[in-house]
Amino acid sequence: MERFVYADNAATTRISEPVFQAMIPFLTEKYGNASSLYGLGRDSRRALEAAREKTAKALGAESREIYFTSCGSESDNWAIKSAALSMAPKGKKHIVTTVFEHHAVLHTCQALERQGFEVDYLPIEPNGIVSLERLCKAIRPDTALVSIMYANNEIGTIQPIPEIGQICKDKDVIFHTDAVQAVGAIPIHVKEQNIDMLSLSAHKFHGPKGVGALYIRKGLSIPNFIDGGGQERGRRAGTENNAYIVGLGVAIELACSAIEEKNARISTMRDKLISELLKIPYTRLNGDPIKRLPGNVNISFEGIEGESLLLMLDSKGICGSSGSACTSGSLDPSHVLLSIGLKHEAAHGSLRLSLSDLNTEEDINYILEQLPPIVQKLRNMSPIWEKIQKEERN
Repeated sequence: MERFVYADNAATTRISEPVFQAMIPFLTEKYGNASSLYGLGRDSRRALEAAREKTAKALGAESREIYFTSCGSESDNWAIKSAALSMAPKGKKHIVTTVFEHHAVLHTCQALERQGFEVDYLPIEPNGIVSLERLCKAIRPDTALVSIMYANNEIGTIQPIPEIGQICKDKDVIFHTDAVQAVGAIPIHVKEQNIDMLSLSAHKFHGPKGVGALYIRKGLSIPNFIDGGGQERGRRAGTENNAYIVGLGVAIELACSAIEEKNARISTMRDKLISELLKIPYTRLNGDPIKRLPGNVNISFEGIEGESLLLMLDSKGICGSSGSACTSGSLDPSHVLLSIGLKHEAAHGSLRLSLSDLNTEEDINYILEQLPPIVQKLRNMSPIWEKIQKEERN
C-alpha cells in the first residue's frame, strides 16, 4: 500500500483535534450531570447551553429552537412522526417527500403509511433536483408535512430549499429538511429559507458519532419524542451526552466559520476528479454538475461492479463508496441512482468519492493514478464489458 486516502466523508468524517480536545474534560473531570444543582452539574449545564448557542448561530436559529438527539436518523424520525401525529387530529394525514430520500426518512414515512397516513413520493428529475411545479401540485388541503432533503447523500445534489420553504409557507404546510449532508458544507439560515424543522448529525462535519440535533421552529407544536425526565425542555427525556454535545458545538462552529474559503478549495479538487474521470470511456457523472456539494463525486463506470471496484481501491489504500453507508451491505442497486433513471447495470457500477477539508491535491493525484487502471482491469475481466463492446461495434 503506497499511501492512505480517505475519500468517504459522506459516510463519516474524522473527528478534528480541536473537537477531541474540547470533549476530553467532559469525559474525565467535568463529568457532572447537567440536571444537578451543585457546581459540577452547573458546569456541565453551561457547556451544554454554550453548544446549543453555537448550533443555533450556525443555522440562523434561536438557541431554544435546538434540541440535541443521538443522530440524524433520530432527528428525522422525531420530526416526521411528531409532525404527522400533531396534524392528524386536524384531518391532515397526507405527507409529501421524494423517492431518493435517506432511508431514515423513507422508512419513517412507510411506518406512518402502516398507521393510515398517505404519502406521495415525488420523482426526481434526471439531474437529481426536485421539480417545484410537481411539488406544488402534490400539496393538498390535507397535507400535513413536506420532507425533502437539503443535499443528497449519494449524488450530492442540492435542492432549491428556499423556494421549497416558501411554497410550504404559502400553503401553510410544515416543512422539514434532512440537512445531515448540508450542514457545514452550505450556508444555512432557517428563518430566511422558511425551514420549520431541520435534522443534522455531528459526525458529518468532523464531530463525534452518536450525537445530532433537531431544529424545531418556535411556535411549532409537536409531541415529545421521549417521555421521562425534563431534559431538552421536556421534549426528549434522558441524561444529556454532554461530552458529545460539546463536541458537536465546537465542530459546527468550526465547520461554518469559513465555508466559502473551504468550499473553494474542496470544489477545485472535486472538479479535477470529475473532469479527469470522465475522460475514461463509458462513464457518466451522476447528479447536477453545478448544484452539488463541494466534495461530492459520483461516477458510473459501465461494465464493472462497484463492489469489486471498492475492494481494489481499498487494496491501494483508497476509501470510497458505491452508495450510502447505511445500505452498503445490500446487493440491490442504489435507490438514488435508479430514481434519476440509471439502469441496474450502470447503478451497480457507481463510485462515490466524497472529499473534506482534510483531503489534499496529492490525494486527488493518487486517486487519478490508481483508479483508471483498476477500471480497465475490471472491465477486461467482465463479460458485461465484452457485451457492451460488441453492441458498440454492431
